Amino acid sequence: MIYHAYQTQEDVLGPMRIAAMKAAPTLHDFGAWGWDPVRRFAAACEVFTLARLTHRRPEFGIDSIVTGKRELAVTEQNVHTTPFATLLRFRKDTTPAQPRVLIVAPMSGHFATLLRESARTMLRDHDVYITDWHNARDVPMEAGRFGIDEYIDHIIEFLNIIGPGTHLVAICQPCVEALAAVALMAEDGHAATPASLTLMAGPIDCRVNPTAVNELATSRPMRWFEHNLIEHVPVHYAGMRRRVYPGFLQLSAFLNMNLQRHIKSFKDYFEQLVQGDHEKAAATRRFYEEYFAVSDLSADFYLETVKLVFQEHALARGKLKWRDRPINPRAIRRTALLTVEGERDDICALGQTLAAQDLCEKLPQYLRTHYVQAGVGHYGVFSGKRWESQVYPAVRDVIYSSE
Repeated sequence: MIYHAYQTQEDVLGPMRIAAMKAAPTLHDFGAWGWDPVRRFAAACEVFTLARLTHRRPEFGIDSIVTGKRELAVTEQNVHTTPFATLLRFRKDTTPAQPRVLIVAPMSGHFATLLRESARTMLRDHDVYITDWHNARDVPMEAGRFGIDEYIDHIIEFLNIIGPGTHLVAICQPCVEALAAVALMAEDGHAATPASLTLMAGPIDCRVNPTAVNELATSRPMRWFEHNLIEHVPVHYAGMRRRVYPGFLQLSAFLNMNLQRHIKSFKDYFEQLVQGDHEKAAATRRFYEEYFAVSDLSADFYLETVKLVFQEHALARGKLKWRDRPINPRAIRRTALLTVEGERDDICALGQTLAAQDLCEKLPQYLRTHYVQAGVGHYGVFSGKRWESQVYPAVRDVIYSSE
């Protein structure tokens, strides 16, 4: 019922937002004559237009990349598609060939475009692929279920398509599935077992320094999550009747974690528009257009993640299984491992990702690296200035040393 109420509200407000969007440019023109009330009304229209959720993936918008002294054109190439994801390659013409990297994007209520800057930075020195997850509400019921098993399936399938020698980089939530996939492939002697595995700010063992996010996940029984957070997709979408954890609920949880900061951001945005500070206003608008683009999660995947990752700590306790087969990280003996954490991460705290190093106990010490970035929170691990100038070089060095 929550989803239907949300959709009804969006349907009612939609025409009003369209009207505000069309009125804002004209009002700004009048406001340019110095009419302060008009400028403020125009700014209010833009704030109202921005404060809305969308369910369509934004564009990556990576058209070119500067590497060395050359600017190279970048084109998106759909290498392989399943009902739940597209293996997307950022293709560029470069000689000699660069290390192939698969970035595993989180499935946590946003689209893979949240990693736009991560991909853009890595494109300087790598041949970059990314898991472009589809919005679950657009996946027909006949496509079947999607849970942790299917997530791991996709990683293995995509690595196999890219080929031997690929490097795997998992960011945030998929660190568990990425480690599981590499363990399975290593145990099987799979030809496409990654040359290196980078795990960034992921919940390998949430028993270590539990955060507010971890405590929330353990504060309720599983039946509460299923009864209160799982909805059916409304009938006018391709995935109608599919059980999902709606993206707008996940976004609400994120917003409430830092509500006052977001309120202040919108107040600042209003004043930036009134004062004509277009550069700052554009930066704020770009952030929230991405942040408010939400993606529904399959209910199976969401509930299994809450249960196995956050409540039972299955991987860390040696209890995680893939299609009834135990996951054994001790099988990883040749894949270089890099774990990356942020000093101020309040989502995946210090030590939670580092735990992967102990799980891969048969991996030689010279193939292990751990890196902590001082002064950054969760998103600073994979975006922003410190990612670009300090974290990324550490990632690049491990990949190139594993070639």
